[in-house]
Amino acid sequence: QAQLVESGGGLVQAGGSLRLSCLASGRTFRNYGMGWFRQAPGKDRESVAAINWRGETTDYADSVKGRFTISRDNAENTLYLQMNRLNPEDTAVYYCAADSVVFRVGVTLRPEAYNYWGQGTQVTVAS
Repeated sequence: QAQLVESGGGLVQAGGSLRLSCLASGRTFRNYGMGWFRQAPGKDRESVAAINWRGETTDYADSVKGRFTISRDNAENTLYLQMNRLNPEDTAVYYCAADSVVFRVGVTLRPEAYNYWGQGTQVTVAS
């Protein structure tokens, strides 16, 4: 059974850094693009970053460009999100997800394009 498990969340001071990981299993995730999304209390789900299946192409939400970096290690079936210069507005539950299209050309930040989701990991940034 396909499964995505996030880890690495926690409490950090504003200006600090965190690195999220997402371990994939039960499916050939290396053939699919992956993405990170987040949802803060009372707010809609927000796209954060996406990476294509080969790890060559990335895209970011404007709110995180220059601060966050998405990467993947297909040999380890793991997706990463390095988050630097965190601010309280980054506080949310962060989810990783897998694209529904195998070998997609390019990347997409549209949540509806993703059909496998992890359970989420909480990131809290204190001011």
